Amino acid sequence: MNELSVFKNIPIQTAAIASLYPDIKAVNRKVANLEKADRIIRLKRGLYVVNPKESGFLLSLGLIGNILYGPSYVSRLTALREYGLIPERVDVVESMTTHLSVSFDNPVGRFEYYHCPKDYYSIGITQREEEGLNYLIATPEKALCDYIVSTPKLPLRFIKDTYVFLEEDLRLDMDAFKEMNVNVLEHCAAVSKKQQAINNLIKILKK
Repeated sequence: MNELSVFKNIPIQTAAIASLYPDIKAVNRKVANLEKADRIIRLKRGLYVVNPKESGFLLSLGLIGNILYGPSYVSRLTALREYGLIPERVDVVESMTTHLSVSFDNPVGRFEYYHCPKDYYSIGITQREEEGLNYLIATPEKALCDYIVSTPKLPLRFIKDTYVFLEEDLRLDMDAFKEMNVNVLEHCAAVSKKQQAINNLIKILKK
């Protein structure tokens, strides 16, 4: 077992790596050499994860998404795909945050963050396990609301438009949709800037 495996697949800062080498004064150079040797992967400045070839642990993209830019939770199409609600593969880790919208590209992948207000943010968040670690993710209901709220120019003024969006655009599993928790949708509608669109979801769900 090498010294870096102690961190497993948890994202770590420079100081944590430096703690493994107390006798080395040029810490930044040591970290740079570890990165150059492909033993660690830089997620952003000052934040790294041990290469799975070194640690023996697969990476958790969900946990990386949480830590890379926070507070945040995985949501939108990434979460819908994770729950098996949409058929298309999603190559981006999409998250919601109370901070400014931003995106990161690193050797692990692309991470996109969408802003939402604090009172809306706190609704419908749960934990999910991936590669032995827990990360924050939207419930299916919240992920659907998040996609609607954070996507501009969605024409969802009428029930008919909403059906087309769900069945043809998202290709959402409508049987699973019928099992969604209406209370989460109602809480989102109460504080969302797209109340009418979410209310259309509620009307369809209650039919």
